[in-house]
Amino acid sequence: MRLFVAVIPPVEVVEHLAEFVGPRRDHPDEDIRWASDENWHITLAFLGDVPEYKTEDLAEGLERVANRQKPFDLQLKGSGAFPSVADARVLYTGVQDESEALPHLAMTTRSAANKAGVTVDGRKFTPHLTLARLKQPMDVVRWVRVFDTYQGPSWTAESIELVSSRLGEGPSHGAAYDTVGEWEFLG
Repeated sequence: MRLFVAVIPPVEVVEHLAEFVGPRRDHPDEDIRWASDENWHITLAFLGDVPEYKTEDLAEGLERVANRQKPFDLQLKGSGAFPSVADARVLYTGVQDESEALPHLAMTTRSAANKAGVTVDGRKFTPHLTLARLKQPMDVVRWVRVFDTYQGPSWTAESIELVSSRLGEGPSHGAAYDTVGEWEFLG
């Protein structure tokens, strides 16, 4: 199974962002593949292909992480691009996390995965929600300026989810996601 661990924004947050993104999706640029609203999430740890026999230990570790985590407030705000605005492959909206709980949560979920024998993508954690992927590297300064004006409603993150990703089976031949497990914050 191809898996990742994420915080999923609530429906009202997704709807607010979708209303802002909607008119931009109508822009006729074939080089931009807009992410589907139902797939929006904040990735804490990308795990890639995980053998079935490791998922039970992984789930137990993620449950321990959630049990120690207190709920915390988040807000989607601003924008950016990976690897850079001038040579972007991904356009995203940022995540405001005044408590700075997300970096700690990312570290503990990655640690739980490692203890379960699951290799974690080693990229530096940058809190974000992917809006679009670009078919080829391009300068997205105009898009970043547009999305820099976005400020979504605040919400309280109360759980983490382990999500299965099936490439090519979702909207517009993108990925289809299924929640494999969810654990509420009890800390």
